[in-house]
Amino acid sequence: MHAFEILGDPVRRRIVELLSDGERAAGELGATIQEEFGISQPAVSQHLRVLRENGLATVRVSGPRRLYAIDSDPLAEIDRWLAPYRRFWNQRLDALGTEVKRSNSQPREDKP
Repeated sequence: MHAFEILGDPVRRRIVELLSDGERAAGELGATIQEEFGISQPAVSQHLRVLRENGLATVRVSGPRRLYAIDSDPLAEIDRWLAPYRRFWNQRLDALGTEVKRSNSQPREDKP
């Protein structure tokens, strides 16, 4: 499965978002995802397995807990693929930054 296919699922994207802050226990991830998406624990486990088997997440056992973390290699692959397209949004962001600076440098008129 390609990284884009895997991250096309909103549950898996959310799990990756949660892991972007650092390693998390499977139980903690499960509780958050179950609450936000209303899916069962086995469904969460299936999403974690897809992430793990396709290299987007790693897992290590620490006593009774399974700790998940992001594997950045597939995300770097996505980043490389997106590189040629960044110019489309970077130009717009640069233009927005220019407009914000321009509007901040103009004196404000107080309205009664």
